[in-house]
Amino acid sequence: MTGNYLTGAFIEMADTTTSPSANSVGSRWTPDLPLVVWMVVLALLLAFGGGMGAVDTIAAFNRGFGRALGEFALILLPSFTLAAALSQQNVASEAAGRTAALASPVAGAGMICPDTAYAALAPAAGRFKLDLAFGAYTGFKLIYPAGPLIVAAGLGATIAETMQPVMLLLLGVLLAVPVWIVGVIWGRMTFRQAPSKDVGTTEPSNKRLFLTFAPFVAMTALLILGGFVGQTGIGAIEFLIMPKGALLVAAILALLQTPAAQRRECLDSAVRRTGSLLLVIGAASAFGTILTGLVSLDQLVPSGTGLATLTALFVLTALFKLAQGSSMATFAAVAPVAAPIVAASGVDPIAAVLAICLGSFIAILPNDSYYWLVRRDALEDVSGEARAIRILTAGTVLQALVGLALLLTAVAVWSN
Repeated sequence: MTGNYLTGAFIEMADTTTSPSANSVGSRWTPDLPLVVWMVVLALLLAFGGGMGAVDTIAAFNRGFGRALGEFALILLPSFTLAAALSQQNVASEAAGRTAALASPVAGAGMICPDTAYAALAPAAGRFKLDLAFGAYTGFKLIYPAGPLIVAAGLGATIAETMQPVMLLLLGVLLAVPVWIVGVIWGRMTFRQAPSKDVGTTEPSNKRLFLTFAPFVAMTALLILGGFVGQTGIGAIEFLIMPKGALLVAAILALLQTPAAQRRECLDSAVRRTGSLLLVIGAASAFGTILTGLVSLDQLVPSGTGLATLTALFVLTALFKLAQGSSMATFAAVAPVAAPIVAASGVDPIAAVLAICLGSFIAILPNDSYYWLVRRDALEDVSGEARAIRILTAGTVLQALVGLALLLTAVAVWSN
């Protein structure tokens, strides 16, 4: 009965993608339209209002819509397959929930994607799903080799000679711990997770928990192996030791643990959830592409050194994140703009990387695919998008501000 309940829950989550109440935006003053339609309409209005021609508008929309869909398909399809397969195994418990929550920052960093980490661990998280959400988000943003490595690589020669990866890892972890705790406290203050109906009266055995989490162990082993091996020249092997390939292996292992009669159901659920989210992500990405093509955000950043520069980098990244929605797209877009600022200011490169990473916390909004993952799972009992946005947006803004305060304090103390 428990397995059926969990399966039904995940199928329900997939089906809500197309229901009017799930992602519609409207009031008595505006039409009641799905969010995807609103984003498409606003993107077109913004383009034409900004003076773009029809051909350029269509080209920008196409470029933005398809920019990351292939990458997200490789992430979401195995993630949701893994999640659906785990939901059949009835392992939700206090022990499994705590394990999933505690592992979430490491998973977010190791998988280099908060969406993947959350979707993979959520079936076992139980009442700790919101802790898991903030944990995966924090790990991806602050723990090497995820956000910090992506930003450092984007800044390129600006910091390559002066940055030590070990220090970036250590300082990122030290900053991530209090930032995650802030998110957890905020989540528990603003939303009380109802007791999971799928948690039984007995805890699963240690052996059963190990078997359930075996796909994650295999995925972690492949990622570690990839870090040591590097490029092999063999495409298939290189793919398997990359995050997306390791995730696919984990999904296959989880699917093999599922009864044969239920495997097709898991795959159908994964396809439905992936397809609907790809549409949302594509529309959001197209809107962000048109917006950032019309607004020159780098002109809004003041020049300066030290703490002023770090604050400017933080604000710049926050503006990009609000426009782009996608964290990965934000990291990719902000680095070319931030590089000359970092080079000219002489600011500490590790502090600059962390300031950019903290700016990307702002914010989890409906133009971010992560919003919909958490909204339709951890916050599925929340009535109305406004409250869900307040919980996630205010929480991540608070995390960002606390993290920035800690970073600026540390830099000020260190420089004295």
